[in-house]
Amino acid sequence: MTNFVFDYLLPVLELRVVGRVFIFAGILIGLWLALRLAALDQRARVMTWLAVVIPLTIWYLAVWQFALNGGFQARYNIGGAMVPPIPFAIVLPVLIGLPLLMRSERLAAALDAVSPAWLVGFQVYRILGGIFLVRWAAGELPGLFALPAGIGDVLVGALALPVALYLQSGMRGGRAAAYAWNVLGIVDLLIAISIGALTTSGRLPVAVPNTVSSAYPLVMIPAFAVPLSLILHGLSLWQLRRSAVRARPVLQMP
Repeated sequence: MTNFVFDYLLPVLELRVVGRVFIFAGILIGLWLALRLAALDQRARVMTWLAVVIPLTIWYLAVWQFALNGGFQARYNIGGAMVPPIPFAIVLPVLIGLPLLMRSERLAAALDAVSPAWLVGFQVYRILGGIFLVRWAAGELPGLFALPAGIGDVLVGALALPVALYLQSGMRGGRAAAYAWNVLGIVDLLIAISIGALTTSGRLPVAVPNTVSSAYPLVMIPAFAVPLSLILHGLSLWQLRRSAVRARPVLQMP
């Protein structure tokens, strides 16, 4: 019982877990509202909502438990090479989840029913990536990793709402700004992933060992928040493209 309290209940009071709660609540509520606006019957709405929420919850709990047990700090023998699990935790959900979501006609209908500004503004949570800067200032992370990762996340998160409002306004350039913001967000994540991999593996020497980012609770960012953000960026770009196609004038033959 004591372990349960310290491992699960106390972290709920921490800001990073509050951020995860915000992400979960935003996805659950936002998806349900979008499905209600789409031309779907009640059964279709419920089934589509559950088809997203259940795998998302299982994924999160699996990553959380694996992180609590120190699984991301280990190395696993794959083909004779000792490989860290974090790259798999990032790549596999994106390669599996994003194509499945984009093949769903019901999800497409839900995204078509709401403004593309939703998915842009939602990633305001990226500002919590400033925790990397806090850990760097405390001497727990190397600046080579923490500075680009932290500054990039804060920048993307800070721009999310202004870009979303610009897009929602319908002013000229709003769609282009949303595309640019998505590209910036993806590039930020790819840079953080690359430098994180190089510094944790020792291939890029640093004065401060980058071990904190692979230990709980900070590892929840690369192992869960990063692939989730990449999926949301993918869905946002997909939604922007679909809305642009619908907005094109239809040329009628005389």
